Amino acid sequence: MKHSKILSGLFVALLFVATAQTMMAQSTIFNIPSTDTVDKGKGYFEFDFLPQIPGVDATSTTPATRTYIYNPRLVVGVAKNVEAGVNFPTSHVGGLSSGTTTFGYIQPNVKWKYYSNDDSGLALTAGIVWQTPLNQRDGQDSFGYVYSNLSKKVKSAHGARFTAGPYGVLGANVDDPAKPISFTGPRAGAIVGYEQPIQGKVSFVADWFSGKNNFGYFTPGVSIAVPGNGLFNAGYSFGNNSYTNSNAAKNRYLFVYYGVTF
Repeated sequence: MKHSKILSGLFVALLFVATAQTMMAQSTIFNIPSTDTVDKGKGYFEFDFLPQIPGVDATSTTPATRTYIYNPRLVVGVAKNVEAGVNFPTSHVGGLSSGTTTFGYIQPNVKWKYYSNDDSGLALTAGIVWQTPLNQRDGQDSFGYVYSNLSKKVKSAHGARFTAGPYGVLGANVDDPAKPISFTGPRAGAIVGYEQPIQGKVSFVADWFSGKNNFGYFTPGVSIAVPGNGLFNAGYSFGNNSYTNSNAAKNRYLFVYYGVTF
């Protein structure tokens, strides 16, 4: 019984600390979808690594834990201004008395850029991202979100790009006791992004999912273009609810990834 309660508590915590970090299967800034799409006939591969820093403290009923997320991603251009992709994120939760618990997912997605005007620096996209567990299925929902966003690129040598739009959650039960990993919090909100070239191939980037829910994170960091059509991003993700109390979910992660277009 005690082991069951620990796992149930872990399920709830894991949803807060891991969902947004893995549900980003498209061309993104960090977490939010950008208005970029992979060119038709091209591909993009990325590998993300997110260690939880700090970990979750022990309580009288649960041990101290730390989550590590590994996320290989593949996106391809399937038509003009249309991309499709898939994630295979895996979360390892260490520190349990029973050893390490692993959660694996598959996340198919599609995005359509339905308007683009380079002269005005405007672009509009819409898409869907879906998540289905590959293991631990008895305790989890399949769910996803739909979104639309608008970006505006400032026309200057070091002009910033701003991105914003709404999102809505699909197919998730709310606080279902039969599904300990269920969606918790607001089922709709805003996505916001900011990209600012600094010098040469280095930019400051940041994005935010609103809401104290499974997707709610703010992530600032840097983006560096590297040789061979590569991109390296490093930042730190703050869960919107991660400072609720002294021993909250602590859904705060170092976020590093390398991606390459081919």
